Amino acid sequence: MKTASEDRLNALRQLLEEKLVKRKVSLKSLDYGKVLDAASSTVRQIVTLNAGISSDKAKAVNKAIKELGLKGISSQTQGDQVRVTGKKRDDLQDVIAGLKEVDLEIPLQFINFRD
Repeated sequence: MKTASEDRLNALRQLLEEKLVKRKVSLKSLDYGKVLDAASSTVRQIVTLNAGISSDKAKAVNKAIKELGLKGISSQTQGDQVRVTGKKRDDLQDVIAGLKEVDLEIPLQFINFRD
């Protein structure tokens, strides 16, 4: 983002966040860089949109699942996803509830949930 002043940069940032919330994109997926002075009295800030889970975050998710101490639950990293398997639907729902309580600083999505 590049604007004439830091106030306008903050307004642009707020506008970007509002548009993403309307599209149901989590704001945790944004990484804001430092505000830098650019040429001719303008400021700029690099914003990156993250997709998937890095290997460090995947390890943190796996560790959080293991700390829940549920029997019959296994988790594994597959590319940019973490796959959790279990025999009972209730156990998987407990994992989902446990992960929502832990602040992992990444947006979580739960897909392909079946018996």
